[in-house]
Amino acid sequence: MTENTESPASKRAIWLRGFYMLLMALIFHVAVTVLMVVAVIQFVLALLGTAPNARLVVFGRNLGRHLQQIASFLTFASEEIPFPFSDWPEGS
Repeated sequence: MTENTESPASKRAIWLRGFYMLLMALIFHVAVTVLMVVAVIQFVLALLGTAPNARLVVFGRNLGRHLQQIASFLTFASEEIPFPFSDWPEGS
């Protein structure tokens, strides 16, 4: 006889996490597209001007951190659900 050690609450929790993982994978895809657009804009600005846009530099850095948080969540390295369910990553 096989004994099932998982409770219904833990099964529901893993299905809920699966839903969040699908949602985060979709957000990851959109965020990578936005990152590529920012990279192209920065390249064009650097070609035409003297330096990249400082605000876009900060945004790109924070977007990269957000992508890192999503990757950590998707690979079970973190239990914290990234933005929009937590704060947007900020940094210098």
